[in-house]
Amino acid sequence: MSKFKKNKGRELPAINTSALPDIVFMLLFFFMVATKMRDPTVLVKTALPVVSEVEKIEKKSWVNHILVGPPINKEKSGTAPRIQFDDKFGTVEGATGVQAYIILKKNEHPEAIRDYLTTAIKADKSVKMGMIQDIKQELRKINSLKLLYSASEGEVDE
Repeated sequence: MSKFKKNKGRELPAINTSALPDIVFMLLFFFMVATKMRDPTVLVKTALPVVSEVEKIEKKSWVNHILVGPPINKEKSGTAPRIQFDDKFGTVEGATGVQAYIILKKNEHPEAIRDYLTTAIKADKSVKMGMIQDIKQELRKINSLKLLYSASEGEVDE
């Protein structure tokens, strides 16, 4: 008589998948926390002017940024100050202009907060004020009147 019996007719038990949703959600939360959102590529140089008082923005998601300054790649884009929207160059007027960009950005948000959206101009200190005035005129035409200027805090030399 043998001590050990071989059960040849027995099937393997089914795999328990009750913990699978917990593992999936744990991985989802890990990647949501650990992933950094992509920042736009800066194509223009922006040496910000120095001011004595600055105020932090509370709702950064409600701000549309316009960068103005000389291009970083001077061989490809020239030396004249350029306007940058997100990851591409634009113009003051036209299809790639300030109005088209702001209207496109406003349409990405719910209608309830469109009146609260702010436009931030981050301009190099070497840019002439005429270009900034042209941008402001285009913003007035579409009634986008909330405007702020980006600056760095420090000691102001007079």
